[in-house]
Amino acid sequence: MTRIAYLGPAGTFTEQAVHAFALPAPELVAVDSPAEALAAVAEGRADRAVVAIENSVDGAVTTTSDALLATPGVQIFAETELEIAFAIMTRKGQSLASATRFATHPVAYQQVKRWMGEHAPGATFQAATSNAAAAQQVAEGAADVAAAPERAAELFGLEVHARNVADLEAARTRFVLAGPVAAPPARTGNDRTSIVFQTPNEPGSLVGILQEFAYRGVDLSRIESRPTREEPNTYNFFADLVGHIDDAPVAEALRGVYLRSSRIRFLGSWPRCAGGPHPVRDARIAAAAEWVDAARAGTLGQQERAR
Repeated sequence: MTRIAYLGPAGTFTEQAVHAFALPAPELVAVDSPAEALAAVAEGRADRAVVAIENSVDGAVTTTSDALLATPGVQIFAETELEIAFAIMTRKGQSLASATRFATHPVAYQQVKRWMGEHAPGATFQAATSNAAAAQQVAEGAADVAAAPERAAELFGLEVHARNVADLEAARTRFVLAGPVAAPPARTGNDRTSIVFQTPNEPGSLVGILQEFAYRGVDLSRIESRPTREEPNTYNFFADLVGHIDDAPVAEALRGVYLRSSRIRFLGSWPRCAGGPHPVRDARIAAAAEWVDAARAGTLGQQERAR
């Protein structure tokens, strides 16, 4: 049985994502935050953790980014995406017009706030640790209305006033499966590699690191900065690369980043759940290595290889 830590209580989108990974005989362990889910893996209280990492409306889930950086010994191995739409729920018999306290997760709030402003203008937002926790607050009388997965209404005995609510259609959230550090899953040709790094406090240091990817044709699908909270004006840069660490261009780029950065952390290489095969310049990298070896050995001869 595999123990899976996830953002609870039961009824969250993260719980849905756990089942989307189709893990054998999962034992679900509900926790209060992405940080606690990852810590449960690092401390051996869970075998895996499922956490939201990015959504199409509000970007990176910063609590997860910070938790990944703060939790050594944990690595990402897989991902999945869910279409996200919410049910709007109250206690039975209560109207939306009379609601004054609206609870949901802060990320979810960004996805429904326009709809709520139109249909429950008197409701003031209050943050919940998860969407299902918001539904629980409504059931316990600590809030009047919640935006949560419809299953949460069933679990907590609430009345659903609207379904499939989302300010932007086809909103999606990407979730990752994390576990103890180990060899990454085999490359598939449609992979993602994630790192976080810091740059020296020198002019052009970030540009130099980005050039390591550009020189080798490695695509960056995401790069974002977060304050280090160690010294003013210092940042951690989270980068997602298109490709696998076993792709020669990605491996070469990572070596370059290692040399140029003041700190680097490998977060994993794993199959992407969307997209298609990416071009890989392994043959070109291999040819370059052979050329350097021949030059070192003095066997190039008179004719230089045409590029």
